[in-house]
Amino acid sequence: GRKLNFTIDNGRIHNVSLGQGQEVVAERALEVAATQGHWVILQNIHLVARWLGTLEKLVEQHSLGSHADYRVFMSAEPAPSPEAHIIPQGLLENAIKITNEPPTGTYANLHKALDLFTQDTLEMCSKEIEFKCILFALCYFHAVVAERRKFGPQGWNRPYPFNSGDLTISINVLHNYLEANPKVPWDDLRYLFGEIMYGGHITDDWDRRLCRTYLSEYVRAEMLEGEVSLAPGFLIPPSLDYKGYHAYIDDNLPPESPYLYGLHPNAEIGFLTVTSERLFRTVLEMQPKESDAGGGAGVSREEKAILDEIIEKLPEPFNMAEIMAKAVDKTPYVVVAFQECERMNILTHEIRRSLKELDLGLKGELTITSDMEELANALFYANVPESWTRYAYPSLLSLGAWYADLLLRIRELEVWTTDFVLPPTVWLAGFFNPQSFLTAIMQSTARKNEWPLDKMCLSVEVTKKNCDDITAPPREGSYVHGLFMEGARWDIPSGVIADARLKELAPMMPVIFIRAIPVERMETKNVYECPVYKTRMRGPTYVWTFNLKTKEKAAKWILAGVALLLQV
Repeated sequence: GRKLNFTIDNGRIHNVSLGQGQEVVAERALEVAATQGHWVILQNIHLVARWLGTLEKLVEQHSLGSHADYRVFMSAEPAPSPEAHIIPQGLLENAIKITNEPPTGTYANLHKALDLFTQDTLEMCSKEIEFKCILFALCYFHAVVAERRKFGPQGWNRPYPFNSGDLTISINVLHNYLEANPKVPWDDLRYLFGEIMYGGHITDDWDRRLCRTYLSEYVRAEMLEGEVSLAPGFLIPPSLDYKGYHAYIDDNLPPESPYLYGLHPNAEIGFLTVTSERLFRTVLEMQPKESDAGGGAGVSREEKAILDEIIEKLPEPFNMAEIMAKAVDKTPYVVVAFQECERMNILTHEIRRSLKELDLGLKGELTITSDMEELANALFYANVPESWTRYAYPSLLSLGAWYADLLLRIRELEVWTTDFVLPPTVWLAGFFNPQSFLTAIMQSTARKNEWPLDKMCLSVEVTKKNCDDITAPPREGSYVHGLFMEGARWDIPSGVIADARLKELAPMMPVIFIRAIPVERMETKNVYECPVYKTRMRGPTYVWTFNLKTKEKAAKWILAGVALLLQV
């Protein structure tokens, strides 16, 4: 614009950042610009979905007979999923489109982060050595947090929009703080970067812990002696000039691998598997379905067979009145059993109802509705139907495995509700709500010892036994089994967390003994606070935190994204 004498100051560029109430301003700007030959910049048009139709019409009206110099520029964020595309086709077809994609890989990200600065930036601070050292570490930090997203939930529980603005602002803050203080305020800097500049995007507590840990590893006093490595084999560079830093990256950065992020190579296998599964699933959904009915509802014999098999294996619902009569005292465990049976009844009722309805539809006794069609499609593609997952527990299994798992859960509840004696070892993943069982352990201990419930926590002890070795439940607390560790493995002989073995993505944990203890007796030395999730999705499927013993420092396992999963 400046070259052609279009600037905001001389009024020939109208810059409108869209949001509530800005539509009128934008319409006025488009009118003026079309007659007088100005430029209009409309920022973030994805925020005004309802107005986009009007915008399309306006752009079309002014496309004829307007001033030769008139131009419109628009910006929008990319939509997270195909369903979320809202920009009208007319605008997309008539516009020249430019996308700004983040680079892939640490190498490209690190160069791009450095490109935000110049030789002048490196020289602007009076504490030049410290400034350059922390600046380089922050560039690496920025590259790693942005690129870690590709590892899915093992990278970050939720994806965050980290951008280059975060880095440039952090460098300004760094400059101001170094100028204002005689010594380097390490803690203040880490807090500002980790909790405000980058942490401001972060909504999940575990992700915030990860962000803090990266900074405590990368930004610390020892880095000035040049003893801190940002990744295995990649030391903080000595004091160089701007070109020197770029050359240092070219010569010294190890090849791209999960180690650069503190992750185990298995993390890469995981995310590549997910990507390829998604691709094949899409291909499968694109192939035409063979229909016997010739223009009928498009339902094949296959679905009928699946439907019959599911109904045939589905057990009768739990008789709640009978179960309640059996339980003499309503202990916390009994209450958990009631709740689980009730939830299971709701789920099996929905499965039975929807399948019978679909069966009648297939026989031609009922009109096929859109719900029935969705159910039939789900059966065909071996997905768990949406109408069932609404009443179920989080799970990433396909229909066959999901249904087998459901039958196991029902069996577990049947055994437990015959006499309400706690099984020798409890399958923690078999619950709709595992938290309620873990809370029941605390409640029953609290009642027995007359301890206040809010001053208690769970002590987690990993035994050396498998599920079959255990014949009786413990005197207090409970044995649980069926947990898997992602990101590392449990070393049974030494009883601590150890590096995962290659290609063992989620090794099984031995039986875990869980009991309730007063908070002050909790061990805090040499432990890793390990989150427990229901599935690989992590994030919202969080259950509890188990303190696991570790000989190495906890930071290693935090960066590796180590967690326990109830189902893989």
